[in-house]
Amino acid sequence: MKKYDYVIVGSGLFGACFAYEMSKVGKKCLVLERRGHIGGNIYTEVVDGISVHKYGAHIFHTSNKTIWDYINQFAEFNNYVNSPIARFHHELYNMPFNMNTFTKLWPDVVTPSDAKRKIEEERKEVEGKEITNLEEQAISLVGRTIYEKLVKGYTEKQWGRDCKDLPAFIIKRLPVRFTFNNNYFNDRYQGIPIGGYTSIIEGMLEDCDVVLNVDYLKEKEKYDAMADKVLYTGMIDEYFGYKLGHLEYRSLKFETEKLDIDNYQGNAVVNYTDRETPFTRIIEHKHFEFLDTPTTIITREYPSEWQAGMEAYYPVNDEKNNLLYAEYKHLADQEKRMLFGGRLGSYKYYDMDKVLMAALELVESENNS
Repeated sequence: MKKYDYVIVGSGLFGACFAYEMSKVGKKCLVLERRGHIGGNIYTEVVDGISVHKYGAHIFHTSNKTIWDYINQFAEFNNYVNSPIARFHHELYNMPFNMNTFTKLWPDVVTPSDAKRKIEEERKEVEGKEITNLEEQAISLVGRTIYEKLVKGYTEKQWGRDCKDLPAFIIKRLPVRFTFNNNYFNDRYQGIPIGGYTSIIEGMLEDCDVVLNVDYLKEKEKYDAMADKVLYTGMIDEYFGYKLGHLEYRSLKFETEKLDIDNYQGNAVVNYTDRETPFTRIIEHKHFEFLDTPTTIITREYPSEWQAGMEAYYPVNDEKNNLLYAEYKHLADQEKRMLFGGRLGSYKYYDMDKVLMAALELVESENNS
């Protein structure tokens, strides 16, 4: 006998938002989570008074006031502004590329006109050439100095490939500002929920039944029988048993360490842009919330190829994978009782505000069907 209107596979932001909205209109929802905690990749855990981002840094940012007001009903946000530092060996630079970056890279650059002239000079080495790879594309956008110090090593670690072997379209643009502004995002609204993200998901799932440590695909028949519809937010190719082939993903490994000092790097995010350092960045969690604590917690992030048994973080949205996803999407559209969504279910990199927008669109579609 069916007990629920919806079984929702995955308790990340997409699944939790959908569950919250359907519960509001009287639908009964069962949320299944493969991990031992709710929240998916935005899960935070408080350790020694510090909210630790267990699966990488998540900074909420949006220019959509409706979405900003929506997320603020579940938590109070602070005024954190993302201003990462790039470290190339022992040199430190501001991100995104701006006048603070340029004046340190080139001692003779003082004004925006100086910076523009310098970048134009360096771009000339690929002028008139057919752009065939990411290295040439990056140089065509920002010149060789910025490419060599702040793009090349980081990108090669992130993708696990030489920039000359990566397609040009991966970098459609690079953020360049000719002002002394270190705010990474251009969005009007930005911040971190005070106390972490987990409380947001808890609020969204308050009126739902939640089961942790369960693999839906291993008990699919059982859970399908418990509801009229199923929302699946896992990997779409895994749902179909990889029968059309494997979509590619990038994964991450995290190395978290507690240190008996009050301040390790002076910033929440430091990107390591040289090729020799094996990790891409170090997160110092306390700086997201401006905390004054005697100890600190840092996390090193190591990118890797996704393999079975690992968490998938980033879809590899190149032409080959997007074509394969389109074939899986065609199969998904034939599944009458199934809904698919989220980063993995849609095989698409979403910022958090776009995740909420997509979830709310699905809610509207369901309520109008």
